[in-house]
Amino acid sequence: MAGLLVFIPGENFRRAAVISGAVLVGIASLVALAQSVTSQAVFYSVPVDTIGILIFIGDIIISGYIIFVSLKARQYLVTGITVIQLILLCTVEYLALADHAHIPELFSDQLSGIMAAIIGVIGGLICVYALGYMREYHSEHPDRPDTRPQFFGIMFLFLSAMFGVVFSNNLLWLFFFWEITTLCSFLLIRYPETDEAIKNAFRALLFNLVGGACIPVAFLFIFLTGGSELIGLHELVSAGPGLALIPAGLIAVAGLAKSAQFPFSSWLVGAMVAPTPVSALLHSSTMVKAGVYIIARFAPVFEGQIVGILIALIGGITFLAASAIAISQSNAKKVLAYSTIANLGLIVACCGVGTAEALWAAVLLIVFHAIAKSLLFLSVGTVEHQIHSRDIEDMTGLVTRMPRITMMILIGIAGMFLAPFGMLISKWASLHAFVESVPPYGILLVIIIAYGSGITAFFWAKWMGKLIAVGEPEQKDETHIPKSEKNILYILSALTIGVCFGFPIISWYLIEPWLLTMYKSVTELISLSNIEIMFMMLFLVLIMPFSLARFTQSARRVPRYLCGIPESQTTVFMGSCGINREITLSNYYLDRIFGEERLSRISVGIGIFLIVLLLNILIIGGGL
Repeated sequence: MAGLLVFIPGENFRRAAVISGAVLVGIASLVALAQSVTSQAVFYSVPVDTIGILIFIGDIIISGYIIFVSLKARQYLVTGITVIQLILLCTVEYLALADHAHIPELFSDQLSGIMAAIIGVIGGLICVYALGYMREYHSEHPDRPDTRPQFFGIMFLFLSAMFGVVFSNNLLWLFFFWEITTLCSFLLIRYPETDEAIKNAFRALLFNLVGGACIPVAFLFIFLTGGSELIGLHELVSAGPGLALIPAGLIAVAGLAKSAQFPFSSWLVGAMVAPTPVSALLHSSTMVKAGVYIIARFAPVFEGQIVGILIALIGGITFLAASAIAISQSNAKKVLAYSTIANLGLIVACCGVGTAEALWAAVLLIVFHAIAKSLLFLSVGTVEHQIHSRDIEDMTGLVTRMPRITMMILIGIAGMFLAPFGMLISKWASLHAFVESVPPYGILLVIIIAYGSGITAFFWAKWMGKLIAVGEPEQKDETHIPKSEKNILYILSALTIGVCFGFPIISWYLIEPWLLTMYKSVTELISLSNIEIMFMMLFLVLIMPFSLARFTQSARRVPRYLCGIPESQTTVFMGSCGINREITLSNYYLDRIFGEERLSRISVGIGIFLIVLLLNILIIGGGL
């Protein structure tokens, strides 16, 4: 499908291909999810060795392309890291050919099914949304080359690579698909072809290559220590911490870079220069989810280990710092970017703790975050095209201008931090898991998450207040929004609410059976009384729009009280000393306390220290 889209010139044909491709991908991913409910892990072996050779050739082609474009752009650091990575990979392939160890190349279990559903459904919806969005994008930027065929081809290639990541058991295969996601993100971020976009694309490439270079090092350790059969993901996790801790920790460093944890976080913020569908794809169903997925796979190995504690601390500090930085941002896409980094930090912290309850919370966070964040990114993209701004201050009273779109943004925001939506439930579960984890680090994580959650409520509530603030009556302006965009937003809004009703089913039939394959026992993770309370709260949420509609019909508009002599019917009044003043409705951003540059510098410093400490423990200390 990706190759076909590159060569489809007509818009109508491209539209049909994208929609049909998204539908097929979505159906296939749901079938994979359904099959994972009724079966344990299923392994598939590929009898033809030629495929393994082709994958190695693919690795060489990807590295060769990166070397070419980096030399052309004089990004010599990218070139150097790619060359080192290629040398390591060639060494690993030589050892693999000499060893002749055979393991199943592919596998499927409950976590693979969950991830496949996220990739196929959310990713497919984003691709369909992009049809209308990219048409408007190029009409607003006629100076930029229209390369939509390549754009959609890369989008579907991205989804294909993500499927490869979540279904690969052979770690050499997984690394190949991992590198494809890195390359696709580079190509999509630089799509606008502006100087800023190209610079940020190379930054994303650099950080992900730095992290990705740890994966061949892990492979080298596996082969040199005589454990070639551990090149299988399932086999490596099953081997336990004694054999798996060092390679698992090295691979987790690559996951930290891919999931934009400090000190790697700036690449994801820089990716905001790309068109909105790219941002949504990176943040919800692909790139960053690959990072937390691979760390989640190794979570049982990290339980009770110093390596796991350090990974959890990196995630916890990222959650706190990114949430704090989001307070100072008025750019809606930056708020969403830092929110993504923060929530990924919480997922990483859960995986680092490594207990069954923490991992349960991590998987639910992945699900809820993917749906709500894709809804928010796409809604903001639609608003940006209509009001030609992504500044939250320009969204004051948006509920009177774009009531339907505003309602969908509010649903997305509520899904991120309000009860009874899933993110809050998952945070509660993570706090409970941290309390029972290794002392005193568990209490430290509880403190970090508690403060971070309070900060999260602050910046989300600020945004909600701007959206529903009512000023002068304004004419509704939702008629120019493409129908495809609105339909996708409706579907994502329904999914955000619907998954709250369905999460007990997800837990009982998918997450808990998966956990039982790795842990001897899994305690009751959610009680029936909690579910009953949650459903009652959901009922109140569902009737809220009807009560608001009734209230607005009987509402009486009164003039503002301006604490002085009104000079007009709007916002000007005469205050003390006869001075005319104008009132404005604006949020606090507290730049002096939560400024991006200051907090980023501190957080990156702490992140570098923890990463260096982690690598020293893995390489020099043998994982301790």
